[in-house]
Amino acid sequence: MKKHLQPADYLKKILTARVYDVAVESALEPAKSLSRRLHNKVLLKREDQQAVFSFKLRGAYNKMAQLTAEQLLRGVICASAGNHAQGVAMSAHRLGARAIIVMPVTTPQVKIDGVKALGGEVVLHGESYSDAYLYAVELEKKQDLTFVHPFDDPDVIAGQGTIAMEILRQHQGPLDAVFVAIGGGGLVSGVANYIKAVRPEIKVVGVQMADSDAMMRSVAASKRITLADVGLFSDGTAVKLVGEETFRIARNLVDEFMTVDTDAVCAAIKDIFIDTRSIVEPAGALAVAAIKQYVAANKTRGETYAAILCGANMNFDRLRFVAERAEVGEEREALFAVTIPEERGSFRRFCELIGALPGGPRNVTEFNYRISDSAQAHVFVGLATHGKGESARIASNFSRHGFDALDLTHDDLAREHIRHMVGGRSALAREERLLRFVFPERPGALMKFLSHMRPGWNITLFHYRNQGADYGRILVGLQVPKADSKAFQEFLDTLGYPHVEESDNPVYRLFLQA
Repeated sequence: MKKHLQPADYLKKILTARVYDVAVESALEPAKSLSRRLHNKVLLKREDQQAVFSFKLRGAYNKMAQLTAEQLLRGVICASAGNHAQGVAMSAHRLGARAIIVMPVTTPQVKIDGVKALGGEVVLHGESYSDAYLYAVELEKKQDLTFVHPFDDPDVIAGQGTIAMEILRQHQGPLDAVFVAIGGGGLVSGVANYIKAVRPEIKVVGVQMADSDAMMRSVAASKRITLADVGLFSDGTAVKLVGEETFRIARNLVDEFMTVDTDAVCAAIKDIFIDTRSIVEPAGALAVAAIKQYVAANKTRGETYAAILCGANMNFDRLRFVAERAEVGEEREALFAVTIPEERGSFRRFCELIGALPGGPRNVTEFNYRISDSAQAHVFVGLATHGKGESARIASNFSRHGFDALDLTHDDLAREHIRHMVGGRSALAREERLLRFVFPERPGALMKFLSHMRPGWNITLFHYRNQGADYGRILVGLQVPKADSKAFQEFLDTLGYPHVEESDNPVYRLFLQA
């Protein structure tokens, strides 16, 4: 590999890169809603709209287009978490070459299917990109193939650098910083080389996941650091060891490095969706998450930032997780464990307190309760907030009114597991009837339910989670004496909420019934 090319050398390679046989000049769009919220102009470079939904096509094709006919005939091989794989597969198809793609077993199925659809031969091996890479090197030697590196190759770096060339051509006005996700470093190396050669006053900010920060650690240590493990939420940037050339470039040319966490990335995915109606993968949202963090830390106003949305290969089944964690990432939701006395009317008093919190009423986003103690009840509550930093104040307000509260907003155990585990059998839940309700998702719906109940009917179980619809699905356990059956039916008829009784459901008997 040719080493130690200077920015001027890379500038020439970028200007002459062969990428537009397969790639398009992606749009640079203003994120209007996000810009208003941040009081800074945010521009989104839409690499998620490439043919393979990622920028990786640029570098892969630029590398392969320069191979000899003999090399193309023998075939190419690469290791990739998915996006580079699709770029290589599409490039090979365009150039008439065989392509073997080694992918980690953790690769999302959508990326595996994408590679196969493009004619690539998929081999699954290892837990991370680095594991797949070592196996790909073995196959390269055994089968006399040409290795197409996903990031540590000057031709690949130059291909990715065409993104910066487009940004500066599309936006010729003031530009304070470009934010770039980093996995192995190919994208940030190409972008930094072009920007520092043409507009050196523009800051280049590299962004990594807090649990996959190999480049940031390497630059801090002045040598490449191999991570023992990498987080897999942002699989597109899950790299244990950055490249030699990309490390050299990033160390010399990248102005600043930042890390973001999973919740911040989920919130950024939602921000991007609000502005574009498109869903990017976690790696594709790193740059936006970093811009929000940068603005908050530096209190900037009136500046202009560009974020490269580098990929959109998102598995559909991850969206539920992203949607839930997005609220926490923005602190639009606060979570609490609240202790209330196990006595008649305490549940209603607590709900009335929620409606009277300082700052105005808040929507209840989640409510989990199961009777377990004759003296005290422990409920898991989620509340919508008006902004960051409110959860501690809300917890204090609950305590002042006699409801001991524990703030769980930043507790990973609570957010990831405990919220789904509140419940179980209870010896106190005798004569319990279990009903599923559909409540209108509006203020007062729960209070209507509580106010119509007879004082003698005790709530033994309550589960609700806001799903973003205009109605809420709620599971309620009630102790209703058999003598009150007629009155209970009248209550249901008067209430008017659609419902299904589940008291004979075998799942209820197995897991909840005493």
